[in-house]
Amino acid sequence: MKNYLRHIPFYIHYILGVAFLNNLSAQEIKVFTVEDFDLNGPVKSCLVSTDYGKEEYDFNKEGLLTKAVTRYNDTDYDITLYKLGGSELLEKRVENYRDGVFVRNTSIANFYELDTTEAKKITEKIISYNKEFLDQYEYNYGEDGKLSTIKRTNDSGIDETAVKYEVYKGELTETYYLNDIIFKSIRTSKIKAKDNAVQKLVLTKEFLEGQPQKALEQTYDSDNKLVSEKKFVYNEAQKTFVPTKSIIYSYNPQGMLTSLKTVKGKSVTVQEYIYQYDSHESGNWIKQIITPDNTYKTRKIKYYEKEATEEVKS
Repeated sequence: MKNYLRHIPFYIHYILGVAFLNNLSAQEIKVFTVEDFDLNGPVKSCLVSTDYGKEEYDFNKEGLLTKAVTRYNDTDYDITLYKLGGSELLEKRVENYRDGVFVRNTSIANFYELDTTEAKKITEKIISYNKEFLDQYEYNYGEDGKLSTIKRTNDSGIDETAVKYEVYKGELTETYYLNDIIFKSIRTSKIKAKDNAVQKLVLTKEFLEGQPQKALEQTYDSDNKLVSEKKFVYNEAQKTFVPTKSIIYSYNPQGMLTSLKTVKGKSVTVQEYIYQYDSHESGNWIKQIITPDNTYKTRKIKYYEKEATEEVKS
């Protein structure tokens, strides 16, 4: 059997499974924009050619994603369709095609219903194209607009994820509990860089059955660009998190990634990124070359034309 899933990039994994987190719970529903795909300006569509196939993205005039296609070859592809009401997601359909044939039993539809009669609540129903009920998620928000609980219902029963927020000494900690057992915590704080610029530090810890497993520390600059990552695993003997790998990101003045330095033990690898840009005023890249592997991606971008402004009558 062909393993298509391993070739799909992170954001496509996220699109296909936006409701799922750690297999058992969920996270907030996200509407994707051109910025999520490293694009600027009035982009109408973007075709990305990669070593495993092609990705196609369509956007509306507000810059919101309406369609995503991953093509492995001419006859094997996945289509994700988004129906929006303004900036709210109303419906999402994931359709799979293999050997040119629509695969009904693996294709699913997600339906969203917004209720604001009291506090905000979004209900998500997931149904297969065979009309089989798969899951229902109920997202509840507090008066502050923050996600408070997610209730998942399916044939196996009911699971509830609770999100608790705590501010202490200027640090915000979000803690996620699945059926009262912690499975993730996110602590966000501000730090000063060597140049006295204020940076954001995000520490995410993951737990399995309440026990610490791994952690990720991410640092963002004042432009909210990711500049470094440190990965940790929990050492039972030492009762602490032990670093396993660190990554440093560098950018050019346009905000594009130019180098990625990975340190793992005594091993150090550096990847450099080179870009070619289109002639549109938005300045999007159309070719990305990664050295020393000499791999590359190309993009074909179409833009919405500017609407002609009416002449002011005297």
